Amino acid sequence: MFTGLIQTLGTLTPLNDYQVQIICSPEGRGLILADLAIGDSVAVDGVCLTVETLLSQGFIAAVSPETLSRTTLNHRAMSQVPVNLETSLKVGSKLGGHFVTGHVDGTGEVLSVIQTAIAWEMVFHLNTPNLARYIVPKGSIAVNGISLTLAQDQGATHTFKVAVIPHTFDHTNLQYLHPGDVVNLEGDILGKYVEGLLRLPHKKPENPITADFLSEHGYG
Repeated sequence: MFTGLIQTLGTLTPLNDYQVQIICSPEGRGLILADLAIGDSVAVDGVCLTVETLLSQGFIAAVSPETLSRTTLNHRAMSQVPVNLETSLKVGSKLGGHFVTGHVDGTGEVLSVIQTAIAWEMVFHLNTPNLARYIVPKGSIAVNGISLTLAQDQGATHTFKVAVIPHTFDHTNLQYLHPGDVVNLEGDILGKYVEGLLRLPHKKPENPITADFLSEHGYG
């Protein structure tokens, strides 16, 4: 589980068909590697990966063909754009973003990046149309693992807009993105649970709680 608050950037290099090497940026290396252990989870551009080997400047993680086919990691390995890094949430830590699982739902494409007086406005198109049901104005979405608030949902066009504060823009790989670039997207887990509950068949429980039931069990 993650929060969507990026700790630092890194570079991703493929080692073989099932492993990638992540080298953390010097200024944020301590934040990622301070207590990192083999078997820990790290969100790499929003993708939850498991650490297999610790390095002095980063780590090696396993990836599956499924992960490579459903996310931007394969594309990122062939580009110069750094990846966003966040270690897993510790019990008792502050939750400044929203609950992010690291299980990417699909991808999106950058349509525009516009600087305003107080923020950067970014518009994305959903490459995975089914994600549209999780797009709620003022709701949360993870873009490359970054917890962002939806500023505008443009409905049938399968696009959405976010306003990115300068700190987030300057400390994540959003600053390197241009129209046409592809990003990882994860919808808010709360919306998924609500959706799942609504899909359950509506039937009466086998043992409904009644006045007689409560009396029989000492609650009369």
